[in-house]
Amino acid sequence: MNWYSTNGQAPLASLKKAVVKGLAEDKGLYMPCQIKKLPDEFFARIDTMTFQEIACTVAEAFFGEDVPAEQLRKIVCDTLSFDCPIVKVEDGICSLELFHGPTLAFKDVGARFMARLLRWFTREEKQELNVLVATSGDTGSAVANGFLGVDGIHVYVLYPKGKVSAIQESQFTTLGQNITALEIDGVFDDCQALVKKAFMDDELNRKMRLTSANSINVARFLPQSFYYFWGYAQMKKMGMADHLVVCVPSGNFGNICSALFAAEMGLPIKRFIAANNSNDVFYQYLQTGRYLPKASIQTLANAMDVGDPSNFARIYALYQGDYERIRSFISGAVVSDEVIRRTIRECFRETGYLTDPHGACGYRALKDGLQKGESGFFCETAHPAKFKDTVDGILAEDASLPASGRPDAAALVRDGQVVIPGRLAAFMKGKVEKTPLSKDYEDLKNYLISRQ
Repeated sequence: MNWYSTNGQAPLASLKKAVVKGLAEDKGLYMPCQIKKLPDEFFARIDTMTFQEIACTVAEAFFGEDVPAEQLRKIVCDTLSFDCPIVKVEDGICSLELFHGPTLAFKDVGARFMARLLRWFTREEKQELNVLVATSGDTGSAVANGFLGVDGIHVYVLYPKGKVSAIQESQFTTLGQNITALEIDGVFDDCQALVKKAFMDDELNRKMRLTSANSINVARFLPQSFYYFWGYAQMKKMGMADHLVVCVPSGNFGNICSALFAAEMGLPIKRFIAANNSNDVFYQYLQTGRYLPKASIQTLANAMDVGDPSNFARIYALYQGDYERIRSFISGAVVSDEVIRRTIRECFRETGYLTDPHGACGYRALKDGLQKGESGFFCETAHPAKFKDTVDGILAEDASLPASGRPDAAALVRDGQVVIPGRLAAFMKGKVEKTPLSKDYEDLKNYLISRQ
């Protein structure tokens, strides 16, 4: 299958080029030239299939022309070595738990898939490939762990100083080997701008092979569609798939973009809700029809602190810029820090279900947005322990917590504090190694060249 650029000025690319380069020559994002509809028979029996069987069917539609069937199946099954279960929170509302992977965040799926696909495409090449990834929190840890120890690939994680949680930071600064953490004196948008500028720098690209593992890369964001099909299958088993609404906490919009691709493939979702924190650029677009990027602001849901979401270009291209069509299928919501705090407390007190700050945005937007006769699920994108200090402080504000009656509540919270899972605690014991850099592009360029 060929892939085109959202900017329309670059030649068509093969899947290998789209994955290895990440960004098109005209700075656009790659899109598939066609989106294959899956047959009705697939959806009729989807609730009888395993997660891996469903994902292999979806992967075949996007990657089957370029990757041998047996190899693609191996990549999918290696990627999905963990479940993404649907958990009932209250009547009509479920959580799609996406934190059961190695770094306890939804980005494990896309990062693991991309690492394996990229390794296969470059298996016979001798020159080292360098992955540049900007992170506002969980992307860095997922990508770093997905590529850890992969021969011939070095990962540079750019993250904003003081704007990721200590636990998140520990997941990509303590690994060593082929992982280098770069602490940028700026915000996420600065990190993302540095990565994009590096890709467009001819001199730098002559000296080193570069690719991206952010959701701008097709191998990162498309595999995330797997778990929307799986979420639907589980809701169907529960008799809750009719008039189904899906709510996605949204920052750089890669996750909801993959959900929209799933819908274009025939997944019967009635509509989507994009839940923003106070960084409300997309929400404002839905109200006005004008897309006006602005500087990001720091919130409790830090992984969504994005003022110019890259994947808006893909959503715009997917619907051919048809504003009314976009608005008819996607609604928006803005959840302030005050509402995040209240939602975490109320949800835990009333249902016994504990969300992280990003999941709280999804839960609140879905709860407020569901209409009569609809059911829905929201994405719980990270384990609450990844934001332990924040969640502990929020829980401490309500003396009536914790709630009783939910079996898993006691396992999550003990003595009023979030319990840290063992695999997360292991990261925190490692030695932190990071290189501080300014947000000036020349500093990054000089550093990268010096490493060659």
